[in-house]
Parts: sequence; structure tokens; C-alpha cells
Amino acid sequence: MSIEASSQTEGETLGEQDFQDLANRYRRELLAHCYRMTGSAHEAEDLVQETYLRAWRSFHGFEGRSSVRTWLYRIATNVCLTNLDGKQRRPLPTGLGTADSQASDELISDHEVPWLEPIPDAAVLVTERDSIRLAFVAALQHLPARQRAVLILRDVLRWSAKEVAEALETSTAAVNSALQRAHAGLEAAGLTEDTVEEDLDVRQKAMLDEYVDAFWHKDIQRIVNLLTADAVWEMPPFIGWYRGAVTIGELIATQCPGGAHEMPMRATLANGQPAFGLYMAQGDGTFTPFQLQVLHLDGDRVARVSVFFSPSLFARFGLPAVLHESDLAVAAPAS
Repeated sequence: MSIEASSQTEGETLGEQDFQDLANRYRRELLAHCYRMTGSAHEAEDLVQETYLRAWRSFHGFEGRSSVRTWLYRIATNVCLTNLDGKQRRPLPTGLGTADSQASDELISDHEVPWLEPIPDAAVLVTERDSIRLAFVAALQHLPARQRAVLILRDVLRWSAKEVAEALETSTAAVNSALQRAHAGLEAAGLTEDTVEEDLDVRQKAMLDEYVDAFWHKDIQRIVNLLTADAVWEMPPFIGWYRGAVTIGELIATQCPGGAHEMPMRATLANGQPAFGLYMAQGDGTFTPFQLQVLHLDGDRVARVSVFFSPSLFARFGLPAVLHESDLAVAAPAS
């Protein structure tokens, strides 16, 4: 039963309404927190709901010894830790520990892996966009769940070691030790929190428009020119990943089924990064969801593309379920 359904009863008290107001106020940032912990937008939504259910049950006993926000984060963190117990981490292909692939290699998919998922900017409170970027969330998945929680609470939310110790029912010394191990683990794996770009400048917007146009024309050389020399391309559920602009160009030329004028894109935002829903032409003249691309930029070039083959993502990101030829003529610029 949802919080909304359980509290909308006859004779609702002021306290119940207060709880509803608090729930709505913190929902987006708690969703971002649960997403960092789990790497799954879908699981994060369920865990926020579970957080509110637990909070509602104990709301009348809340004594105000901490802020309501801190109280809710404490509940959410422990809900996530319980959920993560015994579960596999959610990687991207680059995090599997395998060497990069050649464009001519066979595409091998693995649907048994619980892959990392992107999350729409519109769904979360993006006060520190770098803390929800794909590279950072993917890096977090390499840590044991408890170390992950400590690092998020200390480095992202800026809690004191004492506050974290109270939330996790442990000692300050244990928190400091876990944080040191978390930092060491990320450093050993060569994984760090990305520095987020500022809002896109004119050159970057023009580059993204050209990127969309290059895919529409399937102009491989233009796509290659828009990538950094050592760009990375990965696309779960396929386990291979690809390094280098030329290799990526060859991959798109030989493995991507779409041709010229068969792959329109629509812009969105994911994980604090520019993203595009790419559609594929169908025999009836329509274009249907094919893949969601999340881009990491380096100046006015694309340094990394994470591609997700899940048509259901399009609805989550507010993208149309189908495009018609008439839609292409009035499409807004990609930027």
C-alpha cells in the first residue's frame, strides 16, 4: 500500500498531513540517495517507498533529536543496506575487468548481469550533479555496501563521522576506517568521482547538434571526428566495450543495423549528463525506441558513450513511444 493511500483516511490528523508534506519535500533527494546506493532507478523508487512506509510507522514516535531530513536519510540508508545484502553489484561493461574489444568481435550479451541503469535528471534533486554521474555511481558499485554507504554519507552528504556512526549503529573509528578503505578501493581500481561540466557552452551545444545530424546521415567519419581519440563506448547488456574513435566508428559502421535517414535522436538529460534517445526506422514509416545514449563530454568532444538497450527507458525519460516522419520536420534542435 502506498503512503498516499494509507494516509488518506477519514479524519486525517495534522500529523499525517505534516508527514505528507515532508515526504513530498524530500522525495527527489532520497531517490538520488537510493540510486547511488543501488545503481538502479527502479529499485531506488521502491526503496524510497519502503523508507516512507517505515518512517510513517514510527513518525509519531519521532522526538526531533535530529532533523527530519537526517532521520529520513538514516532510514533510507538502512533500507538500502538490507536490500543489498547478498545481491550482486551493478556494473557497466568497462567494470567487468575485461580488455577492450575489437569492432569485428562477436557481440555477446548477458542478461543475467544486473546492469547499472541511468536515471533521468528530472526524477532526482541534482544539487551536486557529479554525485549521480554514471562513472561515479559505477565506481560506487565496486565497494561493499557498507563502505558505499559510509562514502556517500561522508563525502556526498557531508555528514560527520559521528552522525554516520549513529545512523549505522557503529563507532566513529569504524566509520573512519570504512571511509579509508572505500577511498583506497576506488583508487586501486582507478575509479574516481568525475568532475562535472558546467552548463553546456555554445561550442558544446553545436557539437551535440552535429552529433545528432551525423547519426541521422550515418556519417561515420563525422562521428569519429566528434569523439576524443581515446573515447570509450559501452552498451549493456553486451559485455564488450570499445576504446578509440576509429574502433567506435568501425563498430557503428558494421554492427549498427540502421542506415542513413533511419536513426533520429531526441535529447534528454541523464545522470547530470547530455543524453539522447535514438530511434530506429520501421517498415511502416515510423521510428521506434532503439537505444538511450548517455554522453560524457571532454571540452567540445565526446569522451565516453554509455548505451542502454531498453525501450522502457524512453517512457521513464519522457521520450515519445514512437516518431513519425512528420515529427522529424518539426523536431527541436538536439541541444
